Amino acid sequence: MRSTEHLEDVPGDATEISVYAAGALCWRVKKKKLELLLIHRQRYDDWSWPKGKLDQGETLAECAVREVFEEVGLPITLGIPLPFIRYAVKPGLKEVHYWAAEVDDMPPLPDGKEVDTAVWCSPTKARGLLSNPSDVEPLDALIAAHEAGTLETWPLLVVRHAKAKPRSAWTRAEGERPLAATGKRQALSLQRLLMAWHPGKILTSGWMRCIATISPYAQATKAKVKVVQSLTEADHKRNPAKASAVIDKLLAKSKSSAVAVCTHRPVLPTLLEALAAHMAPSLAATLPLGDPHLAPGEILVAHVSVNDPGRIVAVEQHRPYED
Repeated sequence: MRSTEHLEDVPGDATEISVYAAGALCWRVKKKKLELLLIHRQRYDDWSWPKGKLDQGETLAECAVREVFEEVGLPITLGIPLPFIRYAVKPGLKEVHYWAAEVDDMPPLPDGKEVDTAVWCSPTKARGLLSNPSDVEPLDALIAAHEAGTLETWPLLVVRHAKAKPRSAWTRAEGERPLAATGKRQALSLQRLLMAWHPGKILTSGWMRCIATISPYAQATKAKVKVVQSLTEADHKRNPAKASAVIDKLLAKSKSSAVAVCTHRPVLPTLLEALAAHMAPSLAATLPLGDPHLAPGEILVAHVSVNDPGRIVAVEQHRPYED
């Protein structure tokens, strides 16, 4: 899943889509039973998942987080991606992207404008209440993940630094090569995009372009930043095993909060290979193994199982909004 600003990155025939939207299936386990959050909208007199249309300059992931907070007052962190749905609306075809989002026992607070009721209910009751038959698709995927023990996860994010000034135009030390003007804008957009997973810790190459890429987010959130020299191009070239060990060490933890790793294009194959060793072959086949692996500023999100430590159960990719 990637931002709709890059139509080639959207599943299916993006040229048919008139409206893009995003939302989340908020879930919790109460007395060992799965519950989901449904909303009722008085304007349409329907029951659905919290969702809404993209604002200008917004990615799908940002939209999902914003809409849930605006409609029911719940701050969320995105979990595993769920199937997107499509259905006809007056402007044409609407495509809605969904994520699972685990929340605590905080009571839902409808916005009182578009949403007049929000209720926690069982999967069976949710299935009966949903007004749009297509909304059952993400529900089925969430239930399947819950039954398989892969619903509860934490995100490990791999970030390629934003666009830097060309190597050919830089005569000083390679580690000092800064971001280009486009890269600086990407870093600001990346600040907002990272909020969807809210990593509290960032491991980064110590080279200028990586530091500049994650700085806006780190400064805005007070996330802890740790410089890891093995993530630089030079150190990786000398000893790629140390870069691989960064991923292995993170995945060795039984449970972790969200963490991001920022590095360079030449280092990405090593990190992707390390990630692939922790997932099923079918999932590993979806990794961006071809050069350049990720676009400047792009994020790969690996969702790591809490119940099966070290096992990656879902992967997705996102680019920051580009003006």
